[in-house]
Amino acid sequence: MCGIVGYVGNEQCADLLIEGLRKLEYRGYDSAGVALLEGSLVVVRAKGKLKNLEEKLRAEKPRGTCGIGHTRWATHGKPSDENAHPHQYAGVAVVHNGIIENHLELKAELAGRGHKFSSETDTEIFAHLIAEEEKSGGPLVAAVRRAVARVRGTYALEVLSERSPGTVVAAKNASPLVVGLGKGENFVASDVPAILAHTRSVIFLEEGDFAEVTNEKVSLSNASGESIERPVRHIDWSAVMAEKNGHKHFMHKEIHEQARALTDTIRARASVETGDVHLDGCSLDAVFVQSLTRIQIVACGTSWHAALVGKRMIEELARIPVEVDLGSEFRYRDPLIDKSMLCIAVSQSGETLDTLGSFREARARGARGLAICNVLGSALSRESDDVLYTHAGPEIGVASTKAFTTQLGALFLLAVKLGRLRETLTTDAARSLLTHLRELPALLEKTLLCEPSVKLAAQRWSGARDCLFLGRGPQYPVALEGALKLKEISYIHAEGYAAGEMKHGPIALIDENMPVLVLAPRDPGPQPGAAYEKILGNLQEAKARGGQVIAIHSEGDTMVAGLADASIEIPQTHPLLLPILSVVPTQLFAYHVADHRGTDVDQPRNLAKSVTVE
Repeated sequence: MCGIVGYVGNEQCADLLIEGLRKLEYRGYDSAGVALLEGSLVVVRAKGKLKNLEEKLRAEKPRGTCGIGHTRWATHGKPSDENAHPHQYAGVAVVHNGIIENHLELKAELAGRGHKFSSETDTEIFAHLIAEEEKSGGPLVAAVRRAVARVRGTYALEVLSERSPGTVVAAKNASPLVVGLGKGENFVASDVPAILAHTRSVIFLEEGDFAEVTNEKVSLSNASGESIERPVRHIDWSAVMAEKNGHKHFMHKEIHEQARALTDTIRARASVETGDVHLDGCSLDAVFVQSLTRIQIVACGTSWHAALVGKRMIEELARIPVEVDLGSEFRYRDPLIDKSMLCIAVSQSGETLDTLGSFREARARGARGLAICNVLGSALSRESDDVLYTHAGPEIGVASTKAFTTQLGALFLLAVKLGRLRETLTTDAARSLLTHLRELPALLEKTLLCEPSVKLAAQRWSGARDCLFLGRGPQYPVALEGALKLKEISYIHAEGYAAGEMKHGPIALIDENMPVLVLAPRDPGPQPGAAYEKILGNLQEAKARGGQVIAIHSEGDTMVAGLADASIEIPQTHPLLLPILSVVPTQLFAYHVADHRGTDVDQPRNLAKSVTVE
C-alpha cells in the first residue's frame, strides 16, 4: 500500500524524492512527506495528493543531499499532516510500511519514561525507540537493530539521524524493500519503479535484512549484526513493465499482490490477543447490533459474489439473517427496509451506480448504511454512516482479483465484530477465528505456488468453447466468480453452479469437450464432511459422462487427485476462509487461458473498470 523512497548522494534530493513517490502513486495513499538531512533534519508533510506536498516544498525550500520519502494510506490514525510520515523524534526520522502489533504497550512504556508523542500512529514509536538506542553509542544501524528487536510486527523501514549524516538505514520484515546502486549515490525504495529512472542495478532485501546505505557503499547485515551478501540484479524492464513489477499484465501482478493486500486489510484490526476486532471508520455498538433484525447486502458482479460468502460468514458467526441482492435488482422490487436493519454496500470503486442507487434507497427507508469499498473519498464512502476500507490498493486490470479477496477479509472481520457485539462468539472462539485470519496471507503465498499446474491445465483446455464451474457451500460463490473471470477475459462461455443443481439441467451439457472445474476442498478436521462427500459424487458424475475434470482440492487429498484429469492443491484453513484460497487457482486459470488465447487481459472488450451507468 504505502510507498517508500530514499536517497543518499551529492544532489539536492527533494525533487528526486517527489519523483520517486509519484512512480508509486498507483499503490494508493492519503498523505505524503519527506525528511531531508543536511546538517539538521527537516521534515515536510501534507495530507492529500503529492501536489500538496510539492507546494509546501516550494514554499519552504528545504535542503538535503540525504533524504527519505513516503506516501501513506491510513491504518493507525486518520489522514492528516500530523499522522503523515516521516515521523521524527530527537533528531531521528523514520518512514515505515507495516504494523507494530505491540505498539500500545511500547507507547505506554515510553510515555512512562517521559516521551511525548505528536501523532496517532504506531510508526512514531520507531523514532522514539531508535533515538533511545542511539544513546548507547555505535553506528545508526546498530541502534535500529536493537530497536527493531523490541517490536512485534511487520515493517519496511527507512531511518535518518542527525548523529549519522550521509547515511540511510533500511530494515525489512514482511514488507518489500529494494536497494538501488548508483555512482556516487544510492537509493532505497519499496518498489522498483521509484528508482528505475536512476539505476537498473538493484538488491532485493530479504526477511530480517538490514542495509546501511551511504553515497559510496551499501553494507548488508542480519539481525545478529553479521555481514551478509545478496545478489545484485539488473532490471531490464521498461517503465510500463516496472509499474507491473515485471509481470506481463496488471491482472497477473494483482493476483500475486493478494497476500500483501489482505495483510493491509486485516492489520491493526484483528487482535488475536484479546479476540477483538477494531474497525476504523465504523462506530457500530452493542446496543444497535443487538437490536438488528436483519442485514441487507447490495453489490454487483464480483462484489456480489463476495457478498454471498459474506452472508454465510455473518449468519454463522453473528446469527443475524442476511439477504444479498444485486444492486441492479434491489431498488426495483419495493424492498422491505426499516430502521431496525443494516444495509451493507460492497463495491471496489465505491462508484458503481446500481449499488449506489440501491444503497441510497435503503438509507432513505431508514436503514443504517455501511460501505465496504477500496477507494478513499468515493461516493459510497461519503454517503455511508460507517466505512470499512479494504486497502487493496488500485486495481488496474478490469477483471477484479484482489478486490474480491480483500472484500472477503473485510466481511470476515465484520462478521467476527458483529458476533462479539451480539455475544454469539466467545473470546476463545474469536481468538481462534482471528488466528486463522492472520495466518491467511502466508497461506495465500503458498497457494500461488500452484501456478505451474494451473498454467498447464489452462493451456490444455484453452480451446474449449464452454466451461462449467461447480462448488458447494462457501465454494459456490467461488464457482460463480471463477466462471465470471473466464468469461470476462478469455471470452469463453462459462457458468458457475451450485454443484447440487448439476442434475437439474447442466449435466446435459457435459461431454468430452466440456472442461468441468470442481471446487472440492475438504472440511477441516478428522471427518471429510457431507459437502465434501457430495462434491465427490458430482465429480464422479461428470467423469461418467466424459467430462474433463479440473479439481481444486486440499493438499494431500489423493482421492480427488486420482479422479481428476488435472488436480490443483490448496492449503487447508477454516471453511469460511477457504474461498480466499480456492479462488486463486480460478483467477490464474482464467488468466492463463486468456493469455494463451491472446486476448487483451487487462482491458477486455466491452468492459469498464467502474460501471457508473445503468
